Amino acid sequence: MKITVFGATGRTGLSLVERALDRDHEVVAHTRSPEKLPEHGRLTVVEGDAYTGTGVSEAVSDADAVVSVLGQGSNSPEDLLMVAGDHITGAMEERGVDRLVVLVGAGVREEGESVTLAGRAMGLLLRVVARDVLDDAAEHARRVRASDLEWTVVRAPRLTEGDPEGAYRVGDVALGFDAVDRADVAACLLDRVEDGDYVREMPKVGPK
Repeated sequence: MKITVFGATGRTGLSLVERALDRDHEVVAHTRSPEKLPEHGRLTVVEGDAYTGTGVSEAVSDADAVVSVLGQGSNSPEDLLMVAGDHITGAMEERGVDRLVVLVGAGVREEGESVTLAGRAMGLLLRVVARDVLDDAAEHARRVRASDLEWTVVRAPRLTEGDPEGAYRVGDVALGFDAVDRADVAACLLDRVEDGDYVREMPKVGPK
């Protein structure tokens, strides 16, 4: 399978690229920092900027699936995910690529969904300390869901760097102040691509 990864040189993105190569996929990595990626016979690097749209169309060309693990950094534009997401979905529609898996924070809610007390507390905290980031992610998810693509929006709690167990829970997972290893999240995203499940759904991923 040919998988295009946006945010490929972020901490989650690098793990995703490594896992995809280990599973014998062909990977196209879109990044502003190609020097951060290893050389590999099944890895193609497209230098570009998803926020400006540079290299996006080239990166998704002939892909079987696209995965976006773009995330806000300290110097990121406030509308990074919205704008970059529009470039990605637009390029996919133009190129005839249907399958899209994106990662956002668990603070992004579905209308009417049940949220634990701890989850509500975390949501309120995010509204105080990271309102712009949360609003950007929520609007990004809304725009992805409004597309005609075969999308899956995976929602994750706080991401950690630890010893991945290779196990996770996915679906209607009760989350609060949980944390999950980035490598396990990368495995979850890749599994969604391979299994073709949760299409047009917003599952949550959490620790096992």
